Amino acid sequence: MSRICELTGKAVMSGNNVSHANNRTRRRFLPNLVRVTLISEALNQNVRLRISANALRSVEHRGGLDAFLIKADAAELSQRARLLKKQISKKTAEEAAAAA
Repeated sequence: MSRICELTGKAVMSGNNVSHANNRTRRRFLPNLVRVTLISEALNQNVRLRISANALRSVEHRGGLDAFLIKADAAELSQRARLLKKQISKKTAEEAAAAA
């Protein structure tokens, strides 16, 4: 399983450990990934995703998974998240057409 956030695309970065004597050795900066279950109100189902803690804060700030995915750029989403975005937008369009 790759270390990439499914919603923001945040991935592993590389850099240096720098000692007091200014010796440099390569290291990896890993994203803070957590496995969470988010609820989609439009689809009426639970979705398990592996996302960064920062993305979890963004999802809560934007008002839930549906609002986050509608506003998110498809280029940085994972394949599963793109499919969810498509399903959510289709479902909300159907509901809007039925309401009108």
